[in-house]
Amino acid sequence: MYAIVTGAAGFIGSHLSERLVSQGWEVLGIDSFEPFYPRALKEANLAKLRQMTGFRLLEVDLVEVDWSSLLRNCQVVFHQAAQAGVRSSWGDQFGDYLHHNLLATQRLLEGVRQSPGVARVVFASSSSIYGDAESLPTLETASLQPVSPYGVTKLAAERLGFVYHRSFGVPFTALRYFTVYGPRQRPDMAFHRFMRALRTETPIDVYGDGGQTRDFTFVSDAIAANLAAATADGAVGEAFNIGGGSRVTLAEVLTTIEQVSGRTFERRTGPAQPGDARHTSADTSKAAHILGYAPQVALRDGLTAMWAWSGDLPQ
Repeated sequence: MYAIVTGAAGFIGSHLSERLVSQGWEVLGIDSFEPFYPRALKEANLAKLRQMTGFRLLEVDLVEVDWSSLLRNCQVVFHQAAQAGVRSSWGDQFGDYLHHNLLATQRLLEGVRQSPGVARVVFASSSSIYGDAESLPTLETASLQPVSPYGVTKLAAERLGFVYHRSFGVPFTALRYFTVYGPRQRPDMAFHRFMRALRTETPIDVYGDGGQTRDFTFVSDAIAANLAAATADGAVGEAFNIGGGSRVTLAEVLTTIEQVSGRTFERRTGPAQPGDARHTSADTSKAAHILGYAPQVALRDGLTAMWAWSGDLPQ
Protein backbone atom coordinates (compact mmCIF):
# COMPACT_ATOMS: atom_id res chain seq x y z
CA MET A 1 0.00 0.00 0.00
CA TYR A 2 1.22 3.47 -0.92
CA ALA A 3 0.13 6.58 0.98
CA ILE A 4 0.97 10.27 0.80
CA VAL A 5 1.13 12.20 4.08
CA THR A 6 1.17 15.98 3.73
CA GLY A 7 2.72 17.88 6.62
CA ALA A 8 4.85 14.80 7.31
CA ALA A 9 7.50 16.74 9.24
CA GLY A 10 4.92 18.19 11.61
CA PHE A 11 3.47 17.03 14.90
CA ILE A 12 0.68 14.70 13.78
CA GLY A 13 2.08 14.00 10.32
CA SER A 14 5.35 12.57 11.62
CA HIS A 15 3.59 10.28 14.10
CA LEU A 16 1.17 9.12 11.39
CA SER A 17 3.98 8.46 8.91
CA GLU A 18 5.86 6.35 11.46
CA ARG A 19 2.76 4.28 12.21
CA LEU A 20 2.05 3.68 8.53
CA VAL A 21 5.62 2.62 7.72
CA SER A 22 5.69 0.32 10.75
CA GLN A 23 2.56 -1.36 9.38
CA GLY A 24 4.18 -1.99 6.02
CA TRP A 25 2.98 1.00 4.01
CA GLU A 26 5.19 2.81 1.54
CA VAL A 27 4.90 6.49 2.51
CA LEU A 28 5.74 9.64 0.61
CA GLY A 29 5.89 12.50 3.08
CA ILE A 30 5.48 16.03 1.76
CA ASP A 31 6.37 19.14 3.75
CA SER A 32 7.17 22.71 2.76
CA PHE A 33 9.05 23.42 6.01
CA GLU A 34 7.14 26.69 6.28
CA PRO A 35 9.03 28.71 8.95
CA PHE A 36 6.11 28.92 11.38
CA TYR A 37 8.47 27.41 13.95
CA PRO A 38 12.15 26.37 13.85
CA ARG A 39 13.13 23.83 11.22
CA ALA A 40 15.29 22.04 13.78
CA LEU A 41 12.14 20.86 15.59
CA LYS A 42 10.72 19.41 12.38
CA GLU A 43 14.02 17.71 11.64
CA ALA A 44 13.85 16.15 15.10
CA ASN A 45 10.34 14.90 14.27
CA LEU A 46 11.76 13.21 11.17
CA ALA A 47 14.81 11.64 12.82
CA LYS A 48 13.28 8.19 13.27
CA LEU A 49 11.48 8.26 9.92
CA ARG A 50 14.66 9.00 8.01
CA GLN A 51 16.03 5.68 9.27
CA MET A 52 12.97 3.69 8.22
CA THR A 53 12.79 1.74 4.97
CA GLY A 54 9.63 2.65 3.11
CA PHE A 55 9.65 6.39 3.79
CA ARG A 56 10.81 9.18 1.52
CA LEU A 57 10.41 12.91 1.88
CA LEU A 58 9.64 15.59 -0.67
CA GLU A 59 10.23 19.20 0.36
CA VAL A 60 7.86 21.34 -1.68
CA ASP A 61 4.99 23.82 -1.36
CA LEU A 62 1.75 21.87 -1.87
CA VAL A 63 0.49 24.55 -4.26
CA GLU A 64 3.43 23.77 -6.56
CA VAL A 65 3.16 19.96 -6.49
CA ASP A 66 2.77 17.96 -9.70
CA TRP A 67 -0.04 15.86 -8.28
CA SER A 68 -0.65 13.85 -11.44
CA SER A 69 2.69 12.07 -11.09
CA LEU A 70 2.78 11.76 -7.31
CA LEU A 71 -0.71 10.27 -7.05
CA ARG A 72 0.05 7.49 -9.52
CA ASN A 73 -0.38 4.19 -7.63
CA CYS A 74 -1.36 6.05 -4.42
CA GLN A 75 -4.23 4.50 -2.46
CA VAL A 76 -4.68 7.01 0.38
CA VAL A 77 -3.81 10.67 0.96
CA PHE A 78 -3.64 11.83 4.56
CA HIS A 79 -3.83 15.62 4.27
CA GLN A 80 -2.37 16.85 7.55
CA ALA A 81 -0.57 19.97 6.29
CA ALA A 82 -1.89 23.38 7.32
CA GLN A 83 -0.89 26.83 8.41
CA ALA A 84 -1.77 26.47 12.08
CA GLY A 85 -2.38 28.86 14.94
CA VAL A 86 -5.48 30.85 15.86
CA ARG A 87 -3.86 34.05 17.14
CA SER A 88 -1.43 34.54 14.27
CA SER A 89 -4.22 34.17 11.69
CA TRP A 90 -5.35 37.76 12.30
CA GLY A 91 -3.82 40.60 10.31
CA ASP A 92 -1.09 40.52 7.68
CA GLN A 93 -0.46 36.76 7.90
CA PHE A 94 -3.93 35.83 6.69
CA GLY A 95 -2.63 35.39 3.15
CA ASP A 96 -0.46 32.53 4.39
CA TYR A 97 -3.57 30.80 5.76
CA LEU A 98 -5.39 31.18 2.46
CA HIS A 99 -2.38 29.79 0.59
CA HIS A 100 -1.55 26.80 2.79
CA ASN A 101 -5.01 25.85 4.06
CA LEU A 102 -7.34 26.60 1.16
CA LEU A 103 -5.41 26.90 -2.09
CA ALA A 104 -3.16 23.93 -1.29
CA THR A 105 -6.23 21.81 -0.50
CA GLN A 106 -7.91 22.83 -3.76
CA ARG A 107 -4.82 21.83 -5.76
CA LEU A 108 -4.70 18.46 -4.02
CA LEU A 109 -8.40 17.83 -4.66
CA GLU A 110 -7.96 18.65 -8.35
CA GLY A 111 -5.14 16.12 -8.48
CA VAL A 112 -7.21 13.42 -6.80
CA ARG A 113 -10.14 14.22 -9.11
CA GLN A 114 -7.93 13.15 -12.01
CA SER A 115 -6.46 10.11 -10.21
CA PRO A 116 -9.13 7.39 -9.99
CA GLY A 117 -6.82 5.01 -8.14
CA VAL A 118 -6.97 7.09 -4.96
CA ALA A 119 -9.41 5.33 -2.64
CA ARG A 120 -9.51 7.87 0.20
CA VAL A 121 -8.53 11.42 1.13
CA VAL A 122 -8.45 11.85 4.91
CA PHE A 123 -8.47 15.55 5.76
CA ALA A 124 -7.30 17.01 9.07
CA SER A 125 -10.08 19.41 9.97
CA SER A 126 -10.49 21.19 13.30
CA SER A 127 -12.91 21.80 16.14
CA SER A 128 -12.20 25.49 15.45
CA ILE A 129 -14.88 25.37 12.78
CA TYR A 130 -17.55 25.16 15.50
CA GLY A 131 -16.44 28.38 17.20
CA ASP A 132 -18.44 28.93 20.38
CA ALA A 133 -20.45 25.76 19.96
CA GLU A 134 -24.21 25.95 20.35
CA SER A 135 -24.28 22.82 22.53
CA LEU A 136 -21.85 20.63 24.48
CA PRO A 137 -20.83 17.97 23.74
CA THR A 138 -20.99 19.04 20.11
CA LEU A 139 -22.41 16.89 17.33
CA GLU A 140 -21.17 17.05 13.74
CA THR A 141 -24.58 18.50 12.78
CA ALA A 142 -24.07 21.60 14.95
CA SER A 143 -23.83 25.04 13.38
CA LEU A 144 -20.39 25.82 12.01
CA GLN A 145 -19.50 29.33 13.20
CA PRO A 146 -15.72 29.78 13.50
CA VAL A 147 -14.51 32.71 15.57
CA SER A 148 -11.02 33.06 14.05
CA PRO A 149 -9.62 33.50 10.54
CA TYR A 150 -7.82 30.17 11.00
CA GLY A 151 -11.14 28.46 11.69
CA VAL A 152 -12.66 30.12 8.63
CA THR A 153 -9.95 28.69 6.37
CA LYS A 154 -10.27 25.20 7.87
CA LEU A 155 -14.03 25.29 7.38
CA ALA A 156 -13.64 26.50 3.80
CA ALA A 157 -11.14 23.72 3.03
CA GLU A 158 -13.41 21.07 4.55
CA ARG A 159 -16.42 22.30 2.60
CA LEU A 160 -14.34 22.39 -0.57
CA GLY A 161 -13.54 18.72 -0.04
CA PHE A 162 -17.21 17.83 0.24
CA VAL A 163 -17.98 19.88 -2.89
CA TYR A 164 -15.41 17.80 -4.80
CA HIS A 165 -16.93 14.66 -3.32
CA ARG A 166 -20.46 15.56 -4.42
CA SER A 167 -19.47 16.90 -7.84
CA PHE A 168 -16.71 14.51 -8.89
CA GLY A 169 -16.81 11.57 -6.50
CA VAL A 170 -13.55 12.44 -4.74
CA PRO A 171 -13.47 10.01 -1.76
CA PHE A 172 -13.14 12.69 0.92
CA THR A 173 -13.40 12.21 4.70
CA ALA A 174 -12.86 14.92 7.34
CA LEU A 175 -11.61 14.41 10.89
CA ARG A 176 -12.40 17.33 13.17
CA TYR A 177 -9.57 17.23 15.72
CA PHE A 178 -10.20 18.52 19.23
CA THR A 179 -6.92 19.95 20.65
CA VAL A 180 -4.39 17.22 19.91
CA TYR A 181 -1.42 17.05 22.29
CA GLY A 182 1.54 14.79 23.00
CA PRO A 183 5.24 14.47 22.16
CA ARG A 184 6.30 16.71 19.22
CA GLN A 185 3.45 19.15 19.80
CA ARG A 186 4.14 22.49 18.09
CA PRO A 187 6.00 25.03 20.24
CA ASP A 188 3.20 27.61 19.93
CA MET A 189 0.66 25.24 21.52
CA ALA A 190 -0.21 25.55 25.18
CA PHE A 191 1.08 22.28 26.64
CA HIS A 192 4.43 22.65 24.87
CA ARG A 193 4.78 26.23 26.14
CA PHE A 194 3.80 25.23 29.67
CA MET A 195 6.29 22.40 29.88
CA ARG A 196 9.11 24.40 28.36
CA ALA A 197 8.42 27.12 30.94
CA LEU A 198 8.70 24.61 33.78
CA ARG A 199 11.92 23.20 32.35
CA THR A 200 13.46 26.68 32.00
CA GLU A 201 11.91 28.14 35.17
CA THR A 202 10.20 30.97 33.32
CA PRO A 203 6.67 32.37 33.82
CA ILE A 204 3.71 31.28 31.74
CA ASP A 205 1.00 33.52 30.32
CA VAL A 206 -2.54 32.42 31.18
CA TYR A 207 -5.21 34.11 29.11
CA GLY A 208 -8.65 34.40 30.65
CA ASP A 209 -9.88 33.17 34.02
CA GLY A 210 -8.74 29.55 33.70
CA GLY A 211 -12.32 28.33 33.48
CA GLN A 212 -12.21 27.79 29.72
CA THR A 213 -12.45 24.12 28.80
CA ARG A 214 -11.10 21.90 26.05
CA ASP A 215 -11.54 18.33 24.92
CA PHE A 216 -7.89 17.19 24.75
CA THR A 217 -6.94 14.35 22.40
CA PHE A 218 -3.68 12.41 22.71
CA VAL A 219 -1.80 12.09 19.44
CA SER A 220 -1.94 8.28 19.27
CA ASP A 221 -5.73 8.46 19.40
CA ALA A 222 -5.74 10.92 16.50
CA ILE A 223 -3.49 8.51 14.56
CA ALA A 224 -5.87 5.61 15.22
CA ALA A 225 -8.73 7.71 13.86
CA ASN A 226 -6.78 8.41 10.66
CA LEU A 227 -6.03 4.75 10.08
CA ALA A 228 -9.67 3.82 10.61
CA ALA A 229 -10.91 6.61 8.33
CA ALA A 230 -8.65 5.36 5.55
CA THR A 231 -10.51 2.06 5.23
CA ALA A 232 -13.82 2.15 7.11
CA ASP A 233 -16.97 1.49 5.13
CA GLY A 234 -19.30 4.46 5.33
CA ALA A 235 -16.57 7.03 6.01
CA VAL A 236 -16.48 8.62 2.55
CA GLY A 237 -18.41 11.87 2.38
CA GLU A 238 -18.59 12.17 6.17
CA ALA A 239 -17.07 14.36 8.89
CA PHE A 240 -16.15 12.97 12.31
CA ASN A 241 -15.36 14.55 15.66
CA ILE A 242 -12.13 13.19 17.11
CA GLY A 243 -11.87 13.99 20.82
CA GLY A 244 -10.19 12.64 23.90
CA GLY A 245 -13.26 11.67 25.87
CA SER A 246 -13.19 14.28 28.62
CA ARG A 247 -13.63 18.04 28.96
CA VAL A 248 -11.20 19.74 31.33
CA THR A 249 -10.66 23.33 32.46
CA LEU A 250 -7.35 25.08 31.87
CA ALA A 251 -6.94 25.41 35.64
CA GLU A 252 -7.26 21.63 36.03
CA VAL A 253 -4.69 21.07 33.27
CA LEU A 254 -2.16 23.32 34.99
CA THR A 255 -2.67 21.51 38.28
CA THR A 256 -2.19 18.13 36.60
CA ILE A 257 1.01 19.25 34.87
CA GLU A 258 2.36 20.48 38.22
CA GLN A 259 1.55 17.10 39.77
CA VAL A 260 3.13 15.16 36.89
CA SER A 261 6.27 17.30 36.84
CA GLY A 262 6.67 17.93 40.55
CA ARG A 263 7.19 21.62 39.75
CA THR A 264 5.12 24.77 40.21
CA PHE A 265 4.19 27.38 37.62
CA GLU A 266 4.88 31.07 37.94
CA ARG A 267 1.84 32.60 36.25
CA ARG A 268 1.10 35.88 34.53
CA THR A 269 -2.57 36.48 33.75
CA GLY A 270 -4.06 38.41 30.87
CA PRO A 271 -7.40 38.87 29.12
CA ALA A 272 -8.98 36.20 26.94
CA GLN A 273 -7.66 36.35 23.38
CA PRO A 274 -9.74 37.10 20.26
CA GLY A 275 -10.55 33.91 18.35
CA ASP A 276 -10.30 31.54 21.33
CA ALA A 277 -13.50 29.57 21.84
CA ARG A 278 -14.64 29.45 25.47
CA HIS A 279 -15.44 25.72 25.52
CA THR A 280 -15.00 22.67 23.30
CA SER A 281 -16.32 19.17 23.80
CA ALA A 282 -16.64 16.44 21.17
CA ASP A 283 -19.55 14.07 20.78
CA THR A 284 -17.66 11.15 19.21
CA SER A 285 -20.58 8.74 18.92
CA LYS A 286 -20.56 8.95 15.11
CA ALA A 287 -16.83 8.15 14.98
CA ALA A 288 -17.39 5.28 17.39
CA HIS A 289 -20.19 3.83 15.25
CA ILE A 290 -18.56 4.15 11.80
CA LEU A 291 -14.82 4.21 12.54
CA GLY A 292 -14.80 2.12 15.70
CA TYR A 293 -13.08 5.06 17.37
CA ALA A 294 -12.55 4.98 21.13
CA PRO A 295 -9.90 7.20 22.78
CA GLN A 296 -7.44 5.13 24.79
CA VAL A 297 -5.17 7.65 26.54
CA ALA A 298 -6.33 9.50 29.65
CA LEU A 299 -5.18 13.10 30.09
CA ARG A 300 -2.84 12.42 33.04
CA ASP A 301 -1.15 9.57 31.15
CA GLY A 302 -0.77 11.69 28.05
CA LEU A 303 0.69 14.60 30.01
CA THR A 304 3.11 12.22 31.73
CA ALA A 305 4.38 11.05 28.33
CA MET A 306 4.65 14.60 27.10
CA TRP A 307 6.55 15.73 30.19
CA ALA A 308 9.09 12.95 29.66
CA TRP A 309 9.52 14.02 26.01
CA SER A 310 9.95 17.66 26.97
CA GLY A 311 13.14 16.78 28.83
CA ASP A 312 14.87 16.31 25.46
CA LEU A 313 13.90 19.74 24.12
CA PRO A 314 16.71 22.24 23.57
CA GLN A 315 16.64 24.81 26.36
